[in-house]
Amino acid sequence: QVQLVESGGGLVQAGGSLRLSCAASGSIFSINAMGWYRQAPGKQRKLVATITSSGSTNYADSVKGRFTISRDNAKNTVYLQMNSLKPEDTAVYYCNADLLDGRALHKRYNYWGQGTQVTVSS
Repeated sequence: QVQLVESGGGLVQAGGSLRLSCAASGSIFSINAMGWYRQAPGKQRKLVATITSSGSTNYADSVKGRFTISRDNAKNTVYLQMNSLKPEDTAVYYCNADLLDGRALHKRYNYWGQGTQVTVSS
């Protein structure tokens, strides 16, 4: 079993910054891609940013130049540095991991964290 535990959400004024963290623990052989998604009230969950094990990144157009995703492979942790936050960034942010299970067959699984609320006031 694998768990993703997020932290770092909160309330911030527009123009401010927050840093989200997500640590994966449990039976893990290796982690391929990790990423952040967000879901605003009444809307679908959408991709924010992803990062592969080699460090290749992908961002939603709406956050390019403001958000930076990074990861520490030794700690199985992914980060999201969010700068110049806007009210429209308000959402629940979810961590995602695409990984190979640590048990004998090394099956591929996709896991989600429980989500962390980010609220940006105007």
